Amino acid sequence: MDWLEYIMFSIFRLFRRLRLRRIIRVGTSTHRFTEYFKGFEKVEAVRGIFGEETEEVLRNLKIEFMGFGGYMGVDDTNGHLMVNARYLNSGNKVDIYLDVIHELYHVKQFMEGKELFDNQYDYVERPTEVEAYRYTVQEARRLGLSDKRICEYLKTEWMSDSDLKRLAKTLDVKC
Repeated sequence: MDWLEYIMFSIFRLFRRLRLRRIIRVGTSTHRFTEYFKGFEKVEAVRGIFGEETEEVLRNLKIEFMGFGGYMGVDDTNGHLMVNARYLNSGNKVDIYLDVIHELYHVKQFMEGKELFDNQYDYVERPTEVEAYRYTVQEARRLGLSDKRICEYLKTEWMSDSDLKRLAKTLDVKC
């Protein structure tokens, strides 16, 4: 990620904290999850999240495309998946898959009424993040990813090296 995109991503994170996300969206239209992510209702990891309700949840899940910044996230006001179209088109396919699993876990948490962005916790210690990352790491291991590759996946621009080490330790991943 270049410095300009990093700055834009930082602005996106600020907007999220200030609940100004509508400003950064491409438009107000939503799309069905199943239009862009076909066959996910059959994925074992997704079925593990939603169980017997998988098809109904995915059929009703909406996607909103972001104009800039970020990768994917869940809008904590409506439970919709927010996706950066550029990332979806040019990102690493394994990372995109794992991000979808991670964000679908957040959709489940939203449906359960959990506070997704509880700012009394650091990002890497936030219970909803740890829970979603734990499930995602489990899927990464099922796919055969090494701890080194999982660490590459976990590392993000907003996470310091010490944050990564704390998260990895919590998830029992050797970085």
